[in-house]
Amino acid sequence: MKSYKKSAAAIAALTPEQFRVTQQSGTEKPGTGEHLDNNEPGIYVDVVSGEPLFVSSDKFESGCGWPSFARPIEPAHINELRDVSHGMERTEIRSVHGDSHLGHVFPDGPRDRGGLRYCINSAALRFIHRDDMEAAGYGEYLDQVEDK
Repeated sequence: MKSYKKSAAAIAALTPEQFRVTQQSGTEKPGTGEHLDNNEPGIYVDVVSGEPLFVSSDKFESGCGWPSFARPIEPAHINELRDVSHGMERTEIRSVHGDSHLGHVFPDGPRDRGGLRYCINSAALRFIHRDDMEAAGYGEYLDQVEDK
């Protein structure tokens, strides 16, 4: 089993926006994330630890301005925390091994796919194309990547 962890080198390699989002629980501006319009087949991993988070087959257009996913690829890689900031109650999601702030989960996703919407900051994600997954060490997830 592959080991995923947060390291000083990974933190040092983050862009200022990636650092603000993942380490300071920031939110990128809606409609600006690099992965919002990505429709290529592959997986999305934590930019800090590399742990697999979401598969492109579960990505959908929600109209919220951030990449949205119906479910995590590995539920054990997601921590859910109560978030009462900004005068509202939400469920924050963070990566388990990287402790990166990813975004929030809401109960308004596609009903036929579980009813959840994982609203994720692009700055927290690194995309690995299906063609590169085996070489990058994510071959075990190839069977979950489908063409849309």
